[in-house]
Amino acid sequence: MKNFLNRLYNFSTSWTGTILIVLVVIFFGLQSFVIPSGSMKRTLLIGDFLFAKKFSYGITIPEIPIVGVKVLPDFNGNGHLIEGSRPQREDIVIFYVPTNKKQHFVKRCVAVGGDEILYYDKHLLIHFHEGDNFIEKNYPKEKIVKAMGKLWVDNPYKNRYPGIQYQPEYEGNSFMLMQFNQNKIDMKPVYIEGLEAPVGGYDVKPMNAFYKKISKDHFYMIGDNRDNSDDSRFWGEVPYSLIIGKPWFTWFSLEYRSFERVAKGIGGGRDHQMLKKVCGNSKLLSKECEAKWNRYRFSIRWDRVFRNIDNMQYEKPIR
Repeated sequence: MKNFLNRLYNFSTSWTGTILIVLVVIFFGLQSFVIPSGSMKRTLLIGDFLFAKKFSYGITIPEIPIVGVKVLPDFNGNGHLIEGSRPQREDIVIFYVPTNKKQHFVKRCVAVGGDEILYYDKHLLIHFHEGDNFIEKNYPKEKIVKAMGKLWVDNPYKNRYPGIQYQPEYEGNSFMLMQFNQNKIDMKPVYIEGLEAPVGGYDVKPMNAFYKKISKDHFYMIGDNRDNSDDSRFWGEVPYSLIIGKPWFTWFSLEYRSFERVAKGIGGGRDHQMLKKVCGNSKLLSKECEAKWNRYRFSIRWDRVFRNIDNMQYEKPIR
């Protein structure tokens, strides 16, 4: 036994052993991801480096990082070597985008198979598949809306997670974008009698909301920064086969965005909210503001380093 342990130790300290151990950890255990966009702001920030638990929802098919090449066949046909539990409502999930299966996104799961969604400006209404009795038992009357002959909960997660917001960083909002692209998005325009929502029109048909019923073993992922999120409303529900894992903790956080990106949205990520905090009384887009931002740029957000995301999402954001 002692000889076996000595050989194991010697192998693990060799270059071959070290590389093999690292690959096993990346393939089956933990993997680092970075938040590239502001769709989850202010729960997660651009420049947050995360470790994700790849075993949260089963063991995914291992792949080579960066190039995204699978090293084993999909024996089960569901993207996982070992099938596991499914994402639950409210989970923050890392997954591959259905329209680009090599690109990963981080969003919140707002609905699961069998749930129904109605969306209009600043309102995400969900009819949980457990039915009206479940809704009446678990949600206060002031959040319950009756429509289409059933009960819906209006923004069911917003009070629980302070980072969920509707603060567009451009002229308009996500509901307007959906109206302009009705034939290209995932949700269907509908007109709901009695719904207190502004009425628009498309092809002479009135509409005041968008509707979607989630398919079995699929999940609807929407960013906490809902007016600035490219999510399931636009490209569709996410099957279990594309689920990667669950963010665990931030191991580093860096503000690296350029002034052009934060001020003007060049390259994506316009963030006047953060710019105002850094620039103070200086006028936005001024040289003085740019100089202040450039001094702040590349600063480490020490208060976010080694923070558990499950805990952090309940805290009131300071950015």
